[in-house]
Amino acid sequence: MIVVTGEALIDLVPLGEGALAGLQPALGGGPYNTAVALGRLGSRTAFLSRTSTDAFGDALLEGLRASGVDVSHVQRGPEPTTLAAATLDEEGAAVYSFYVAGTADRLFTAPTELPPGTEAVSFGTCSLVLEPGASAYERLMRDASEKGLFTLLDPNIRPGLISEPDAYRARFHGWLPHVTLLKLSEDDMRWLASTPLDLLAAGPAAVVVTHGGDGMSVFTPDGKVYAVPGEKVEVVDTIGAGDTVNAALLHGLSEMRALSAEALGTLGRDGWQRLLGFAARAAALTCSRAGAEPPYPSELEGF
Repeated sequence: MIVVTGEALIDLVPLGEGALAGLQPALGGGPYNTAVALGRLGSRTAFLSRTSTDAFGDALLEGLRASGVDVSHVQRGPEPTTLAAATLDEEGAAVYSFYVAGTADRLFTAPTELPPGTEAVSFGTCSLVLEPGASAYERLMRDASEKGLFTLLDPNIRPGLISEPDAYRARFHGWLPHVTLLKLSEDDMRWLASTPLDLLAAGPAAVVVTHGGDGMSVFTPDGKVYAVPGEKVEVVDTIGAGDTVNAALLHGLSEMRALSAEALGTLGRDGWQRLLGFAARAAALTCSRAGAEPPYPSELEGF
């Protein structure tokens, strides 16, 4: 079982150009997209979050169920659902404005136990920024690590949500001893003002860095760097691409029986390039269609 923790929200996706273009509501949130992608790939997946009892919250849970994700551990509350209004830059990348005051996902409380059979737990995005939920997710990360579970962290930095950047950077570095696999974009790296080698020294067993359409690289504690090019597709938008990478990495490692720090150290060039190639192909397919629509296994045959 792979457990994905974090926010589920409604993306308001532009239907045309300009700030006042029509907006289409879509199911989203980085952790939510990761859970959907894992479910579609066929991994046993559970989502651990807190959603509203409003119509948006109901739709979010139905979207998870439709992808085969276990939602029995999701907490519910009467507060509204978080909204994220997206605009697209000239390269099709999404830029977000968040509406988070008093929303349900901020009131997540850490459970005393994870779902039975949990092997890996994924963390990231807004849920690790907005209190009081952020402290609950942080506590869950530490508990999972202490129990020997595989942990993946994708901070997916949203600068507009971080009021005190230096305090967040310090807190982020405090998480790293409890992280097995760290995934960052190049933009995340620049904002954090860190290098993969600095981050590896703090604890992760590997650091994966995505380079947009140019593919991705992995850095390992023994000084090795393995890279794969991006898959060429006609990009509609990049919404959900990084989340699909998270899911593909976790799914691929599960299929390889490699959900442990020790196993990551044995993958070598062939193992890492196979895994990264799979993730690059999955992310490219997500970019080829509007919104966060990760692929199914039939679309990834041969990887």
